Amino acid sequence: MTDTTAAPAAPKPASDPAAEKAAQDRVIIFDTTLRDGEQSPGATMTHEEKIEIATLLDEMGVDVIEAGFPIASEGDFQAVSEIAKLAQSATICGLARANPMDIDRCWEAIRHAKSPRIHTFIGTSPLHRDITQLSQDAMAERIHDTVTHARNLCDNVQWSPMDATRTEHDFLRRVVEIAIRAGATTINIPDTVGYTAPRESAALIAMLIDQVPGARDVVFSTHCHNDLGMATANSLAAVEAGARQIECTINGLGERAGNTALEEVVMALRVRNDILPWQTRIDTRRIMQASRLVSGVTGFAVQFNKAVVGKNAFLHESGIHQDGVLKNVETFEIMKPEDIGLNVNNIVMGKHSGRAALRSKLADLGYEVEGNQLTDIFVRFKALADRKKEVYDEDLIALMQDQTSAAADDLVQLQYLRVVCGTESPQTAEMALVIDGEEQRTTATGDGPVDATFNAVKALVPHTTQLQLYQVHAVTGGTDAQATVSVRLEAEGRIFTGQSADTDTVVASARAYINALNKQLHFERAGRPGVTYKSAS
Repeated sequence: MTDTTAAPAAPKPASDPAAEKAAQDRVIIFDTTLRDGEQSPGATMTHEEKIEIATLLDEMGVDVIEAGFPIASEGDFQAVSEIAKLAQSATICGLARANPMDIDRCWEAIRHAKSPRIHTFIGTSPLHRDITQLSQDAMAERIHDTVTHARNLCDNVQWSPMDATRTEHDFLRRVVEIAIRAGATTINIPDTVGYTAPRESAALIAMLIDQVPGARDVVFSTHCHNDLGMATANSLAAVEAGARQIECTINGLGERAGNTALEEVVMALRVRNDILPWQTRIDTRRIMQASRLVSGVTGFAVQFNKAVVGKNAFLHESGIHQDGVLKNVETFEIMKPEDIGLNVNNIVMGKHSGRAALRSKLADLGYEVEGNQLTDIFVRFKALADRKKEVYDEDLIALMQDQTSAAADDLVQLQYLRVVCGTESPQTAEMALVIDGEEQRTTATGDGPVDATFNAVKALVPHTTQLQLYQVHAVTGGTDAQATVSVRLEAEGRIFTGQSADTDTVVASARAYINALNKQLHFERAGRPGVTYKSAS
């Protein structure tokens, strides 16, 4: 006779939080700062700046770096190609429109990467079909042919129906299935114009995964723009519905109101892992370093109240808040500053600080400097300390950003500047520039000291470039504060940005203008004038 008595239940093993987190699904972080982010007007980056940003993204654990749009220009092709060769762990992705020429050029740029990916796209909404003048059947055929072509070149193919959130659902299901059958391994669903809302974002992803044959065999991705301020919410809603890749940028950089911010989604997944149980590979301690680098390179200052990386993100002025934080930091802070690489010990440096102390402080701020670079920055630090009573972290960051904005091979360098101001216009600027190794001098007038200074530059280096933006930010408080000046120039549809910091706002203005002008001159001497094609995906 069989004994039907139930055996006593085995004791439940104690939960291991670390093991539980390790077993969680992982969300792939796809960074498009160098492609979609650079499409933000004025955010054009030099070749060297792209390499520097890509290196940091690779080191901090970004899974996929969309390095650019190889067919856009020779410069874009060269940058993508070099990033592909240098990347150590990240997949390197290039963008291509839905035609064989774009796809071939993209593959040529990324083929040497340890892990290459082709990302091809086409606009599928009624508005975009009108632009391309393709019927649904003709577009479906093109998608099949171009994805097949890409897959024949590369095992890792991502396909995007641009403006997916405004595409009819029956047609969207049809073309997603075609792309999967043709060999796409990742299906990206872009909210190209920032139109959708979290509930719709989740429903769209869930519908495609549930109703499209083969959908569970590929990775679904979300790409959201922030026109209505919902990019982060829409991306996280898509993940809850089954997406496992988020496309994002550092500081939310991107066209119009920008893209989903990498720092926001990564920290949301970390802080609220109780309700968003997914992991990323991102070393969050590099977030502030990445934010500062991208801000410095593009000249796009991060707004003070920006989530996670804004200057005020960990500051408290209200008496009630200050009292609570002093008693228990968790009263009003849900993140630790050090978790994003923010140095909480803002130790003041001064003119008596030595080289070792400066190197250690810069390392705390995310800057590793040695040799000649340390020597140069130490000299500039001492000069700043002589002018400022106290040198704060923000001053050192500005100094480092100013250091990277000037190159030894610049065609134009500021040698001397003296501005005479009075209560009546015009103001006068006496300037000496070293141009191609030869010193040249002039005196110019203008409606104010900055205008006079810029007129002096124009007199010594004649150009038709138009000044599109001039902005000044105080780095710290006090009358001896450094000013960070950002300048944006436009020449024949091409944008060039410059940035510099100094306790003298006029000197910082001159150097920022010259920095932007040098970028233009380098670009023209390289024989790459003209406007690059930029997609809207």
